[in-house]
Amino acid sequence: MAIGRGRPRSTQIDAAVLHATAEVLDRHGYRGVVIEDVARRAGVSKTAVYRRWPNRHRLTLAVLEDRLGRIEAPSTGCTLCDLHECLTLITRAFRRLGAGTLAQLLAEGDDDPSVQQHLTQAVLDPPRRAVHRTLFEARRRGDLRDDVDLPLTVDALSSLVFYRLLLGAEPMDHHEIEAVVIAQLRGIATDADALLREATAHAEHEPH
Repeated sequence: MAIGRGRPRSTQIDAAVLHATAEVLDRHGYRGVVIEDVARRAGVSKTAVYRRWPNRHRLTLAVLEDRLGRIEAPSTGCTLCDLHECLTLITRAFRRLGAGTLAQLLAEGDDDPSVQQHLTQAVLDPPRRAVHRTLFEARRRGDLRDDVDLPLTVDALSSLVFYRLLLGAEPMDHHEIEAVVIAQLRGIATDADALLREATAHAEHEPH
């Protein structure tokens, strides 16, 4: 049996550090995150923090990734319903992240490309994959045209949520999300009117 190298990672230390970092982010934003202060709040050594996260942006992204949670692509077979639910889930998830923190991370990414890379991987890519999966399944069912550019459509849909967040504006509500999805489907669906009728029928048969 192979013997693992090094000591096992303490999940208690992980949790304490992430909790302390979350408190700092909520009170002071990303600029307030200082490893020494986080370590003191968590009751651990600075070395213990650096052993897990090499810098403050990786630590911050670990908190944001945890808050984002797992975003699963809905799969009811109703294209409009699935896209609506997908954007709703993303909107709720992004609200938990905090516009100020994301804006500050993006600003730091201008000077340090690794920040932008890690931000994209941890926070931006998971929602995009969910939207892409939903669109892919819709195209596979024949609801979308074969020539639809899926990555571009993902950008058109998910960027609206992110744009609202960064501006500090109110997130899209149920009706706005529906309007956005319908407008998009008008341009990419094989039969948008049929999809609207399907969504109406689906809503009528949902339990209340």
